[in-house]
Amino acid sequence: MEKLATLESKDDVSIITIDDGKANVFSKNMIDAFNECLDNVRSDKGSLIITGREGMFSAGFDLKIISSGDIEKIRDMTLNGFKLLARIFSFPRPVLAACSGHGIALGTFLLCCCDYRIGIKGEYMVGANEMRTNMVIPTPILELIKFRVTQSYKYRAVLGGEMFALEDAAKTGIIDEITESNNLMNAAMEKAKDLSTMGNPSYSLTKELFIAEPLKKINDAIDSLGSDPKPVIPTDDSKVWINN
Repeated sequence: MEKLATLESKDDVSIITIDDGKANVFSKNMIDAFNECLDNVRSDKGSLIITGREGMFSAGFDLKIISSGDIEKIRDMTLNGFKLLARIFSFPRPVLAACSGHGIALGTFLLCCCDYRIGIKGEYMVGANEMRTNMVIPTPILELIKFRVTQSYKYRAVLGGEMFALEDAAKTGIIDEITESNNLMNAAMEKAKDLSTMGNPSYSLTKELFIAEPLKKINDAIDSLGSDPKPVIPTDDSKVWINN
């Protein structure tokens, strides 16, 4: 079985690539594989690039698990997914997203975890579509999109459930830069090498202060969900985040 997430290093730049051959969904196995890669990324120097397969960054959580009705599997996947995003968001070195295609639902929240986000030209979409599928967006990921999206797009991106063409997403704050698809990794490497020169611990300490408010809300919400015997989860029939 091929690895769902792989890690490679080029000079001071680490690259995590996620590829399940399909939609790059965040199943338990994908989350575990990603965490394993992250365990081996240096936190005292360099920078990190996160990318997906051609045409697909990530389509979010594994809907097969969500629709299965298996409460324990859904709980395990969602909570560990939230913890992974918090880990990426708070990673002490610069984190870049090389958005290789569609970034839907949790795929968009993954983008929002990253400090700098580069997208590609083409017919690709990003956005949090939970409102369109009758799901409440829980605090651990709501805080991420609130932190990144520009003020004028907050309603449209969150409560409006609007999807944005990747090429247009720079004005929303979800993406910082757009390039040609065949130049994505070159652009990401160039930016990552530049950010790798940021000093340690000055960068990590300043980043800690910069994200302190949303990170506290995220971690408090994760702790609350993790200790609640009736955790907030999406159900099969209603597709609403409720206390089961």
